[in-house]
Amino acid sequence: MPPSTLTLLGLVRHLAEVERNWFRRVIDGQDVPLVWSPEGDFQVAYDASGATRADAFAAWEAEVEHSRRIEAAAESLDVTVFNARWGEEVSLRLVMLHLIHEYARHNGHADFLREGIDGTVGA
Repeated sequence: MPPSTLTLLGLVRHLAEVERNWFRRVIDGQDVPLVWSPEGDFQVAYDASGATRADAFAAWEAEVEHSRRIEAAAESLDVTVFNARWGEEVSLRLVMLHLIHEYARHNGHADFLREGIDGTVGA
């Protein structure tokens, strides 16, 4: 595997940004900045230099909790909002499916990172 700046901690930070963006900013319409990616470039969150495990996981856990509250408060999964980045209406259902795909991709990335460290395949 070629060298990479991608880290497991960077993935956690990235997923915190993803949760914050989709649920708080898009679905709930909150005017909150991203934590590590002020310009919306989620790749910036991957740079975990100087980050601590505790900080990254606390941010991710807090964003997941916000997401759960927003989903629970929604009238239904069919609620739609305009997503300016995509230029179209998106439903809560679509956002939830999008996040399932996002987590699946990044779990695969984590497997590659682990394999590069310890050589374990398919565990």
